[in-house]
Amino acid sequence: MVRAPVTDWAADWDHLDPAWISNPYPIWQELRDRCPVARTDRYRGVYFPTRYADIREVAYDPDRFSSRRVVVREGDYRVNSPPITSDPPEHRPMRMVLIPPFTPQAVSKLEPQTRTICNELIDRILSQEACDAAVDYAQHIPVRIIAHMLGIPAEHGDRFRTWITMALQEGVTNQAALTQAEQEISDYFAQQIAQRREQPADDLISFLIQARHPSGEPFSDRQVLGALRLLLIAGIDTTWSAIGSSLWHLATHPADRERLVREPQLIDTAIEEFLRAYAPVTMAREVVEDTELGGCPMRKGEMVMLSFPAANRDPQKFQDAGAVRIDRAENPHVAFGLGIHRCIGSNLARMEMRIALQEWLKRIPDFELDQKRPMTWSEGAVRGPRLLPIFIAHPAD
Repeated sequence: MVRAPVTDWAADWDHLDPAWISNPYPIWQELRDRCPVARTDRYRGVYFPTRYADIREVAYDPDRFSSRRVVVREGDYRVNSPPITSDPPEHRPMRMVLIPPFTPQAVSKLEPQTRTICNELIDRILSQEACDAAVDYAQHIPVRIIAHMLGIPAEHGDRFRTWITMALQEGVTNQAALTQAEQEISDYFAQQIAQRREQPADDLISFLIQARHPSGEPFSDRQVLGALRLLLIAGIDTTWSAIGSSLWHLATHPADRERLVREPQLIDTAIEEFLRAYAPVTMAREVVEDTELGGCPMRKGEMVMLSFPAANRDPQKFQDAGAVRIDRAENPHVAFGLGIHRCIGSNLARMEMRIALQEWLKRIPDFELDQKRPMTWSEGAVRGPRLLPIFIAHPAD
């Protein structure tokens, strides 16, 4: 489908416009200076706040801004993925159940396996003539880890990647693709749930089946299915996008790459800066009643784009916000969100990013973007490299 070009970012913005997809940051800064809460008639009416303070206000006010719709897309198809698509108080029971498997202590047990996965992928990359750091590396790591946690075969990873592309990219404008992905995910996990009811295992699916609501009642299959859908979608594309963006930065900023190789102790600080500068996730909220934000009137039933990436680039919140500084000491970024829906999997994502970059830089310290092959960014609610061709100059081994 050919989309009408944007004529005015303040009054006709479109997050699927090629300029937005390739480099949204100058657009957001222009809006902060000119019209900090933009609006578009596209997608049946959506507002786009660009300032940290306004984005924070939306995230902390579920009474005015509901989570019953969390993605800006064509059509009115609604996905049920509790707790992220639930408002208070309904969101809390499932959220509390999901916290224990993602504590720092639980995540640390996955570190050895994550290192093994990364090195297996690097072995394969070094045996190939050409490398795509997104397709051959970043996109595999969270898929294999979440598959392990759910107790499902790692070889189903290609299926997961297909569903994610259909749901988060094609599904923004193609409701048929979104519906198909949702149905296939539901059918897949319904079968997994039935198997665990017959034969419980030590995995997240069995954990959720055995969990109890504060009332003492078990969660319904529909609730378990929604949580599993969330873990699959939110736990994979977001992290592989963050890893891919970090590798893109290092491939295009040789001074930072060389410094991180020379000073590996900077890895944690660098990761926080990559999360700030290239935050992958943009959520949305539905306006519950006529209201205003930052002086901008908002109409009931329309949507608000909740751009944590834009908040992270606000110069009123971050000094030198447009620059990526891998030694940035003070970094209260919101890459994992704000409010009641702050990402439960932040510990897991940080661990996967840290190990992915550590193992890559150990074995591939000298690399750059391959300008002879196409490089592309994803579109929709999650931003990250989809194709990231890399030229490896001197592998360490």
